[in-house]
Amino acid sequence: MARTLTQLAMAVVAASLFISPVISKEAGKTTNKQTADQVAPETTTGRSTQTLVRGKEWMVAAANPYASEAGAAILRQGGNAIDAMVTTQLVLGLTEPQSSGIGGGAFLVYWDAEKDRLTTFDGRETAPFAATPRLFQTPEGQPLAFFDAVVGGRSVGTPGTVMLMWRTHQRYGKLPWRDLFSPAIKLAKDGFLVSPRLATLIANDQERLKRWKDTEAYFFNQDGSPLRAGQTLTNPTYADTLTQIAERGASAFYHGDIAKDIVRTVRKAEDNPGVLSAMDLATYQIKEREPVCAPYRQFEICGMGPPSSGALTLGQIMGMLSHFPLDKMGRNDINSWRLIGDASRLAFADRGRYMADSDYVPMPTAGLLADDYLAQRATLLKGDNALTKVEPGQPVWSHAMNYTTDEALELPSTSHFSIVDRDRNVVSVTTTIENGFGSRLMVRGFLLNNELTDFSFRTHIDGRPIANRLEPGKRPRSSMAPTIVMRKGTPYLAIGSPGGSQIIGYVAKTLVGHLDWNLDLQQAINLPNMNNRFGAFELEQGTAAEQWAPKLEQIGFEVKVKDLNSGVQAIKIDDKQLTGAADPRREGKVIAQ
Repeated sequence: MARTLTQLAMAVVAASLFISPVISKEAGKTTNKQTADQVAPETTTGRSTQTLVRGKEWMVAAANPYASEAGAAILRQGGNAIDAMVTTQLVLGLTEPQSSGIGGGAFLVYWDAEKDRLTTFDGRETAPFAATPRLFQTPEGQPLAFFDAVVGGRSVGTPGTVMLMWRTHQRYGKLPWRDLFSPAIKLAKDGFLVSPRLATLIANDQERLKRWKDTEAYFFNQDGSPLRAGQTLTNPTYADTLTQIAERGASAFYHGDIAKDIVRTVRKAEDNPGVLSAMDLATYQIKEREPVCAPYRQFEICGMGPPSSGALTLGQIMGMLSHFPLDKMGRNDINSWRLIGDASRLAFADRGRYMADSDYVPMPTAGLLADDYLAQRATLLKGDNALTKVEPGQPVWSHAMNYTTDEALELPSTSHFSIVDRDRNVVSVTTTIENGFGSRLMVRGFLLNNELTDFSFRTHIDGRPIANRLEPGKRPRSSMAPTIVMRKGTPYLAIGSPGGSQIIGYVAKTLVGHLDWNLDLQQAINLPNMNNRFGAFELEQGTAAEQWAPKLEQIGFEVKVKDLNSGVQAIKIDDKQLTGAADPRREGKVIAQ
């Protein structure tokens, strides 16, 4: 190559320095019961310019230009989608450390073109074996304030991303494992340009980031000022960590000195230590799971099942909407948005009651997506006004159904990328360390997750258990929704988004825009975000969505205008062409050949 990968990526990001920055809001301490918008760490004040990208051979769509370039370099070298997935993730952990990395976890939806088979891999973090139901409660048995639980070792679950990359590469990879680490190692040593989004997030999280010496040393200048957009940042410690994993595989991370340092950092986190142990790391395994699929028109929408609520809740929303002619109603009809909003409310009611790690609690997975159940729920949407009352339904299930509704938060951090290779293998990955900057604990050049705060801080309410309660070894419920839409048995679309529990609404809106309203992918992603999870209709600030507020209020909705910072990355797959789009609300980039 005439120019090195680092030079190419730096040029791309240098051009992107004019993207409007993302800003985090400090909303103070909250209890776990409070709504996500009270503590949402990431919002946006503007958009970049994004256009459709077309290619014939391969395509990568990731949330950061460096990561897109790195994944593309692997595909140019003849690597496949799994190879490119590894490299893309490693670079994201360097250049977008607040969102994902090797200290966190991920879900992967994969289409194996050779075997014509769709499968999913669960790399979600697990609760330490020493975790107790009282981990996130005060001595009096009340839930901790949210950030009192997040910041420090208490919130850290066993990371799964390295094992996910390792196991899937062992099974499907084409290029040597070690070669996949070279772009991230080189970039960590040579340095990358701090993006406006990262710089602004650091500036708005200073108090929490400065609680820990290693974290402060990395994200702040010697005079104590936060890193600025355009500064060159190196991370030789991360390069050394990746070198060890490149040479020794996943065992370098889950055993030996790296594992010891992770455990030591978690357990000695000053006033908020955690309970992660060497045994938790040594015994961690990813799980291959059958995809959860739901029909929609002539498509099947497939994704990650429990412990993610993503595919189930998305499938329920789309299943209810399938009973209405959204294509004829169009995006300018208030009833289209009423249906989308209330279908989402009904699905989220079921999510809060029933969805959790199905390895630990029984779940009515089939019943929640049964045609007759969704048809019954869809009848509730008939009429002209917002639902006055929304409750969980009663899907067919052999269990006693004695659960009560969950209170867990899931904040809008995370990252997503989609990849299609020459052989039409398809990867859709959503990856996270949970809250922006995770636990704020840094070890060996990477941040550790705060994934355990995705559990409910309570275990029971009025004697009834919460499905998503904390239990040793359990995986916290997620809303991550990496999705592959199938048509006639083959992949049609790879899509997903960051955004906490708002992910589901972002993906649903984009699917309706593209599949029902005949918008191209970029137009569908660009549609103003209008989400309804827990009762209030959330309208994207500074967009045409605000114009809907009076009409939605008139038909009975509570309305909140707020920043809705989606980050959809999508690739449409045709026989002779690939078409990709990135969300203008973030710094994503699509690269194709």
